Amino acid sequence: MEMRRTAGLMTIMKQQGEDTTPKLYYILSALTYLLAMVCSNMALQFVSYPTQVIGKAGKPIPVIILGVLLGNKVYPPRKYVFVFLVVTGVILFMYKDGPPKKPMDAAGQTGFGELLLLLSLTMDGITSAVQERMKGEHNTKSGHMMLNMNYWSVIFSTVAIVASGEVFQFVRFLQRYPATLWQIVTVSIAGAFGQYFIFFTIAEFGPLPCSIITTTRKLFTVLGSIIIFGHSLSTRQWLGTCIVFTGLFLDAVYGKTDRSSKKEVAK
Repeated sequence: MEMRRTAGLMTIMKQQGEDTTPKLYYILSALTYLLAMVCSNMALQFVSYPTQVIGKAGKPIPVIILGVLLGNKVYPPRKYVFVFLVVTGVILFMYKDGPPKKPMDAAGQTGFGELLLLLSLTMDGITSAVQERMKGEHNTKSGHMMLNMNYWSVIFSTVAIVASGEVFQFVRFLQRYPATLWQIVTVSIAGAFGQYFIFFTIAEFGPLPCSIITTTRKLFTVLGSIIIFGHSLSTRQWLGTCIVFTGLFLDAVYGKTDRSSKKEVAK
């Protein structure tokens, strides 16, 4: 998957000019990105899927905090309020009523899954902080960022699957279910297109707007399926939807006001 993306980005990278971003930034962002994904997937062994989804819905919070602490980013107080509204609304919308069902192998592991989710969110925050430095210090373009992060991700992933022996399990899986190869290719192509827009958003607008978009898309996906298939929303879900749209609306107004005031100062 990663090699396919890397090969397709060479042309885009050449069109975006010379890249002055230090390799260390790409290595750190690729490593923390992979660790966030690994911790998130491992957490599913100890917590339910809804718990994992709700936990990851809080991604903008570590992004904004570590963006300030490590990424040299400064946000006005109202930005924190808007992000909190969006995250709270998504959590309310995605929350499942009733006690969560933990996986069978989670017995005696109370708190470990939550710790993995916390580590995953921390890695997400560090990734965004490094990307914030790329954008602020070197004006890193989307093509360069996507190419180099996937390049180092290929290296780290290859070492991991060879060292763990999972590469042989993967080959045996394909031999047993050869039809899944085309599904993997399809997911890879769709993921490459999705990554292009994600990195474009990061390079042009910053990691925080991107994390808000990827968080709220979960709400819009579920909301769209509800509308299409005629399902009904609970009072809590309607409340969560209203809170999300309120946060997004206020953030949009805030952003326009902020940009217009900057233009006036420039004049």
